Amino acid sequence: MPWPTDFELACRWYEAQMPRLYDDFAVRALDIQQLARIAATSPSRQRFLTELTLDPPSATSGEAGMPLLDEDYLILSTIHSGKGQEWSAVSVLNVVDGCIPSDVATRNSAEIEEERRLLYVAMTRAKDGLDLIVPQRFHVTQQMGLGDRHVYAGRSRFIPNRLLGHFEQTSWPSPAPELQGSPASRQAAIDLAAKMRDMWR
Repeated sequence: MPWPTDFELACRWYEAQMPRLYDDFAVRALDIQQLARIAATSPSRQRFLTELTLDPPSATSGEAGMPLLDEDYLILSTIHSGKGQEWSAVSVLNVVDGCIPSDVATRNSAEIEEERRLLYVAMTRAKDGLDLIVPQRFHVTQQMGLGDRHVYAGRSRFIPNRLLGHFEQTSWPSPAPELQGSPASRQAAIDLAAKMRDMWR
């Protein structure tokens, strides 16, 4: 039986069982009908199950309750779940190599391009404000509670130095004024980097 006809038949069978299984069967039936509509847009069973696993529904289609219009709230979302969404402000966490792109998705150029596309999706969810969070370090797991072993993080390869002029760079917490440096000290740091490179030529 071709896809998604077999899935639709399974949904119809399950809907008939719901009244004896659940008190809120009417609400649950709406969820099954929605799944059938989503399945109809997938080219195959495998693709449908993959996307459902990567982007599971966050709620059922129950009746809406009283709105909480006066409360601030934060929406946590994966990049996959953010597709098609738009928010006034978006913060993308861990924009470092190993996370974006994921270190398990760099086996070939096609995987790397898919990771680049995912970062694009994440960045374009923002309507007014976008923050790309680049942590300085990651603490090593399985160490004592107050241990300070860590590894340094490198900014994602998708945001090379030549693009930094398009971003406003800030640090948190802000360094004390005496530690912020001057244009001369920053130039000295650049010169030192050049000297180190020259040593290896």
